[in-house]
Amino acid sequence: MGFEVDFLSVGNSNGDAICVRYGTPELGYAIHITDGGYVETGQRIIEHINQHYGHNPHIANVVLSHQDGDHIAGLIPVVRHFDVGALWMNRPWLYGAELLHAFHGNYSAEGLRKAIRDAYPQLVELEEAALEKGIPIYESFAGAWIGRFLVLAPSRERYLSLIPEFDRTPESYAKPVKGALGKLFEVAKKIAAFFETWTTEALQENPSPTSASNESCVIQLGTFDGKTVLLTADAGPVALSEAADTAANYGFLFPPALVQVPHHGSRRNVTPSVLDRWLGTPLPEGSQRRGFAFCSVGDNKPEYPRKRVSNAFLRRGYPVYKTSGAWLRHSEGMPPRAGSPAQYLPFTSSYEE
Repeated sequence: MGFEVDFLSVGNSNGDAICVRYGTPELGYAIHITDGGYVETGQRIIEHINQHYGHNPHIANVVLSHQDGDHIAGLIPVVRHFDVGALWMNRPWLYGAELLHAFHGNYSAEGLRKAIRDAYPQLVELEEAALEKGIPIYESFAGAWIGRFLVLAPSRERYLSLIPEFDRTPESYAKPVKGALGKLFEVAKKIAAFFETWTTEALQENPSPTSASNESCVIQLGTFDGKTVLLTADAGPVALSEAADTAANYGFLFPPALVQVPHHGSRRNVTPSVLDRWLGTPLPEGSQRRGFAFCSVGDNKPEYPRKRVSNAFLRRGYPVYKTSGAWLRHSEGMPPRAGSPAQYLPFTSSYEE
């Protein structure tokens, strides 16, 4: 079975828009879209699919990794435009009755559900766009199969535990104090000089935590005749560790052919131990690659991916390619398409962050 993965440019800011097609000439091809970037990215996705996959084809599955605006907005016009088989998205308001104990105040189950739903207008708009067309909407929890993609994370239990910590949900007992968190981020923003060699790594084992929304990301593993594609969205170390556990349970925990660099190459989303588990331990310098790593980066975000992150992937046999105004394609067993060759990021010894 052949497959091709296209990482589209999403404009000036970081965001994700990924189109996948897989199948055979005899049996046909399925199209799988994950995330849609910003509003204007939606038209870019529509044009890309019509140009490269055939005019207005059927879209088997559309997947939203999480509710952040740089992932959701562009999916709304895509769902409205195409014939879509299913939409996969997690809607936090559905679990209000199970989460009453975690929130301050005198909410009823219906009141909490409404308060959470009102906080996510784009998520509601995507839901309504699907319902208006009769497109079924499914939860995306670990163990679900979306065509050839296995959902590795989040588990339903962990997703529900994160909802009270989401930035947009009402005040809860679980939400961190914003003032203290703001001070932590101010410290993290200070610029420092770093020096790495191939055998010394600046990537931290215990970085400051990424957001609860990022840790709730849907992580998917595409499986194609013994080769895999790992789509991580903005997932952090907790989600990636849970995803590795799920992959191990299904017999799929081995180095993927293609991996998405989480959260545009943020230094808070991967750790050495997580990368070792997914990609393998660092290789001797000059060794053959194990696979490829793609990173969605905005045109005006030259600092991404962070050097310590791209270095860490390269050490483990995964050269990192970033979008930055272009789109990237990886394919195996698919008809060739015209495109410009991409260059991976070199190992960088001295840098500032």
